[in-house]
Amino acid sequence: MTPVDENRLPKFYYIHKPNGSPDGLKYPGVAPTGPLPASIDFPLTKQAEADTFKVLVFGDTQPYSMQEIEWLAHDVVEEVIGTDAVFGISLGDLVGDDLNLFHPLNEVMATVGIPWYNVYGNHDMNRLATDDRHADETFERVYGPTCYAYDWGPVHFINIDNVYFHRDEKNQPRYASEVGEQQLTFIRNDLAFVPKDQLVVVSFHIPLTEMRDVKKLMNLLGDRPHTLSLSAHTHFQRDDFIGPDHGWHGDDPHHHHNHATASGSWWQGALDEVGIPHTTMRDGAPNGYGIFTFSGNQYSIRFKAARRPADYQMNVWAPWEVAATETGKTDVVVNVFGGTKRSTVEFRLGENAEWKPMTYAPQQDPYYKALKKRDDANHLARKLHIAFREAMKPQLKEDSEPPQKTKRLSGTTKSSHIWQAKLPANVHKGTHVIYVRTTDMFGQTFTGRRIIRVH
Repeated sequence: MTPVDENRLPKFYYIHKPNGSPDGLKYPGVAPTGPLPASIDFPLTKQAEADTFKVLVFGDTQPYSMQEIEWLAHDVVEEVIGTDAVFGISLGDLVGDDLNLFHPLNEVMATVGIPWYNVYGNHDMNRLATDDRHADETFERVYGPTCYAYDWGPVHFINIDNVYFHRDEKNQPRYASEVGEQQLTFIRNDLAFVPKDQLVVVSFHIPLTEMRDVKKLMNLLGDRPHTLSLSAHTHFQRDDFIGPDHGWHGDDPHHHHNHATASGSWWQGALDEVGIPHTTMRDGAPNGYGIFTFSGNQYSIRFKAARRPADYQMNVWAPWEVAATETGKTDVVVNVFGGTKRSTVEFRLGENAEWKPMTYAPQQDPYYKALKKRDDANHLARKLHIAFREAMKPQLKEDSEPPQKTKRLSGTTKSSHIWQAKLPANVHKGTHVIYVRTTDMFGQTFTGRRIIRVH
């Protein structure tokens, strides 16, 4: 293992910028390093690395303020302190454009107590840069290179930058997604030293399917039987199984996991009883993180919702009250947070009934739609309250506080991990329990329940 600094960031690199970063950047880059030293030495410390191990994976932490760093600390980080994972990965958008937040963020992440590897995201750019070459100068000063590889036990990890920064015809900062020839060359050269039966995990920020040179990357991985790629960026969870349309030519589809975010919906939504926004993601899943277990060249993924029990893996939706004559026409909708097309989902009404399969049915999450409706009403009420208070200010004897100000929830999106079925027909009157069970692509089984009343 390489050394880590006081914030548990691995120090595996030497930055060579004789003249330092260019002037004109809003946030400081690298100071001049001068000429190369006579030798560049990287100390390594011997450590035991088991064939089976766990890794924590965070999607966009993305705080825009110290307040949001506090929310991240209390909502997500505190519960993983003392984890048995051996290291962590953050999949970009470490902060929300204010690069001065890198340091306080790193101090919070260091409390987990394990080495932490970081990916570069579009909100980690220095937006006053003139081109892509210099947009990552501040990131490099804090974290080092945006493209690098390392081994842990039997698994080979590659972290790359797939955010291409440029300026449009009006000189406004923009970004697209691509790997670029320089990184493709690095990956090609790196993989030449990696045995074909070794698991290769490639992490980047923007999903694989949005990269304009995705086929070039897939061609580099295409003859390997054990690969996995990870991204974040979208603020919802999705799994794709990549084939020839994106340049993949392996015997089995390539698994791309677009990860849930630690920040959920950008720290949006009403505050809970301890003052933290619920920040539910647009696909109806809660904010959280991933626990990845690697064993040889195999892996499994388990989603963990922030501040929720480990077995909280789904929401089951059905009306509270159903007329007996309508039961056979009434939908049960299940959002399995870590579900994929390869999951099986079943339900039954009552403990002794037979399990019946549910149909994979991507759609907007019914709970999130209701949540969004309430959030919109709260924001409208706040605006009306403020307008009324301003209009009536001369006549008001006491100034009343408007409803609580929070970030407004984003619009809904189709969730790729929802299943649906109809309740059995002719259910007798009374109170019943809907039981749901799901088994994911890794053989992990989770259960859920919902009580309904038939009248």
